Amino acid sequence: MNSRPAAGGGRWVDVPPARMVRWIEGFTERHGGPPETGPVPDGLRLAAPDGTTAVLHPPPGVPGAEDLAGFLAAVQAPRRLGLLLARKGAVAVGVADGERLVVSKVDRRYVQGRTAAGGWSQQRFARRRDNQAKAAMADAAELAVRLLLPEADRLAAVVGGGDRLAVDGILADRRLAPLVPLRAERLLDVPEPRHAVLVDAVTAARAVRVLVRDPQ
Repeated sequence: MNSRPAAGGGRWVDVPPARMVRWIEGFTERHGGPPETGPVPDGLRLAAPDGTTAVLHPPPGVPGAEDLAGFLAAVQAPRRLGLLLARKGAVAVGVADGERLVVSKVDRRYVQGRTAAGGWSQQRFARRRDNQAKAAMADAAELAVRLLLPEADRLAAVVGGGDRLAVDGILADRRLAPLVPLRAERLLDVPEPRHAVLVDAVTAARAVRVLVRDPQ
């Protein structure tokens, strides 16, 4: 389970749904319990007797719950997710059914890096690079049309990853309008998309994000 500092204090922990019960048991053992639970606008809050709190944020496609039992049932239920990862001309598109990646395609189109040259050469380079980036985005949108659009009625959510602007640009294609309402706020932090990265993204997209704060 990954742990990282949170802005404003505390730490984020990503917990796979299958390990959520054990994580809560460990939280109770460490901080006393059982904790008080209650819904908050962005998830479910646990408050331990020692003052430690944990807010459980449901994964994309999972509705909120009023109590812990309902939350656990919701996050562990199988659901179908669309995945759209994009970075530097590379794109990976997939469909996950529960923990399994059942549809996938990875593509990469060359996009030049930045140059220190100036004058006319720099302007010509910038136009070439812009054209390459547009072509890469068009190819990525075509992949999403082929793989995600037919699944739109069955997807609980579409989860993006990599470069937010690149994902925004792909989903701006008018043909992908049915996917836009399904897009999750969560953006996965991924390296250049490859098949192995797409497989790992399934786990990241399904994880419960927990914000833990210790008592002041």
